[in-house]
Amino acid sequence: MVDAIKSYFFKVKDEDGNIKTLDTTVKRELLAGFTTFISMCYILFVNPTVLGASGMDKGAVFTATALSSAFGCLMMGIVAKYPIATAPSLGINAFFAYSVCIGMKIPWQTALAGAFIAAVIFIIMSATYLREAIINAIPQDLKYAISAGIGMFIAFIGLQDGGLVVKNSATLVGLGSFSGETWVTVVGLLVIAVLMVLNVPGAIFIGMVIATIFGIVTGLTALPTSFVSAAPSLSPTFGVALKHISDINSFQLVIVILTFLLVAFFDTAGTLVGLTTQAGFIGKDGRIPRVGRALISDSSAMLVSTVLGTSPVGAYVESSAGIAVGGRSGLTAVTTGVLFIFGMFFSPLLAVVTTHVTAPALIIVGVLMASNLAKVNWDKLEIAIPAFLIVVGMPLTYSIADGLALGVIAYPITMIAAKRGKEVPALMYALFFVFLVFFWVLSRG
Repeated sequence: MVDAIKSYFFKVKDEDGNIKTLDTTVKRELLAGFTTFISMCYILFVNPTVLGASGMDKGAVFTATALSSAFGCLMMGIVAKYPIATAPSLGINAFFAYSVCIGMKIPWQTALAGAFIAAVIFIIMSATYLREAIINAIPQDLKYAISAGIGMFIAFIGLQDGGLVVKNSATLVGLGSFSGETWVTVVGLLVIAVLMVLNVPGAIFIGMVIATIFGIVTGLTALPTSFVSAAPSLSPTFGVALKHISDINSFQLVIVILTFLLVAFFDTAGTLVGLTTQAGFIGKDGRIPRVGRALISDSSAMLVSTVLGTSPVGAYVESSAGIAVGGRSGLTAVTTGVLFIFGMFFSPLLAVVTTHVTAPALIIVGVLMASNLAKVNWDKLEIAIPAFLIVVGMPLTYSIADGLALGVIAYPITMIAAKRGKEVPALMYALFFVFLVFFWVLSRG
């Protein structure tokens, strides 16, 4: 059985189409999958809360979140053989609930139908290799910047989740108070940092376990009263999107569909580039092997998520936590997907692993991904300026897609100014105009 798993998951094609065997082990992949799951299982509780604001049944959304995440992870692991997990995207679910449903006063049933149509277009784009061509057209320097920018973004999320960085009315953000559950984050961060410096295998996972134990022992984290519960019914949301497709009958709803499509496309594209760079998958020519399969997996999961009854699924930056502990094959994603299925029945136990426990993992992974900054040609301003906009844009706009857009818009302009316009791929010029439309669409929302 173990040999069969190794044969399927550990043998992959490189950027030249040659078969190579990944330098990993089954034990390491299982640990990486568990680490990724622990880092992103919060979405099981956050997504129902966010979408619940639109009037959706929280219990149904909880089950839909678990099933759609599991489906996406299994697709990504089995079809694309990538250690990248998927789940409903936080930025898109917030747009769904607060901008579309509450802001535009569009019923959640109609909004879900719009997301379904966007997913269908997504699959068509993936099948025609348009998404793959766009991703491969992004210059290598910008790919390094994307990876580093995502690292900054998830580190910022970790600092927020852990209470180390908080909202400040005068300066937008400021240093948090070292009290209460923040100490769980501090302890976890220090343990992981020390273990990483000492090159201890599984340092991130060990640090999260110690942080959890510390929280329980000190009373900062409460033990659940029960450990097993039945999964809530899916009936309030299942298939609703299909029943309301006829509601898409106005220009406003066309704008909603376009926004879902653009945000999901570039959010996932940026995440895939960043994570595959971190994992060392990108070839010398800047191409990502098997990216077509990854995109088909992602778009298929997006379609399934809208049918089940949740906002669109996308690749998750928290996958970097699993990659950081050694995850390199699809077995990592498959493990995460299986845990999402079990998560439906052990929701009380998952509540013990709070955001204060997962925050140190995100911060440390941010450090690891930021190392890609050293690979950017900072001595060339035509490269440095768009790269910098990507790196700072992602955390400061709280959006991978927005940060990517800033850099892609600046890149052709700075390259033309440096008399290097002919070196810019034709698709990058096309993306320049696409992102201008992207910002216009967002401003209309």
